[in-house]
Amino acid sequence: MSHSMDIYSLVLLSVGLAMDAFSVALVAGFGLGKIKLSDTLKVSSVFGVAHIIMPTLGWFLGSTIIGLIQRWDHWIAFILLAFVGGKMIREGLDEENEELNACDLLNFTSLIMFTIAVSIDALAVGLSFSLQELSIWIPSLYMGAGTLIFTFIGLTIGNKTGSRFGKKAQIAGGLILILIGLRVVVTHIF
Repeated sequence: MSHSMDIYSLVLLSVGLAMDAFSVALVAGFGLGKIKLSDTLKVSSVFGVAHIIMPTLGWFLGSTIIGLIQRWDHWIAFILLAFVGGKMIREGLDEENEELNACDLLNFTSLIMFTIAVSIDALAVGLSFSLQELSIWIPSLYMGAGTLIFTFIGLTIGNKTGSRFGKKAQIAGGLILILIGLRVVVTHIF
């Protein structure tokens, strides 16, 4: 079994995970009116750090139950990624679910809830890394950095142009996660 992920998969994974935060940030940026740079940096940092902590936490949870599910690991990894990806696509396609209440983004409680919402998939990814016996240390830094950057860009673009790309970004992120899940299964089988 390989113990590290190739750089392309890593970058794709980081971008895929960041798309949730990106689409939230876009809509938030749109809804908040003028955001101060300090607020943009605060939200970006919190989202970014969560994407380092969550996959690491998932990885540790995974490594404690590894013996039980070694035989099913690649399918579990696929199901977790497909579930998260599917959720993102469903949200992206849902016409009803138009507005995230962006004005609430900057108070503490909402920021925590938003952060968990956009980083819960990173927990699943961390678990899937553990199941594949991949190291999480470098990937989690990529995920954190990717999310920080995309959140910052999302808030900035959202603030300037509104929510034109929010749904598309979410659908793209969901598709990327599902493709990575498929790749895990395919590489395991062949």
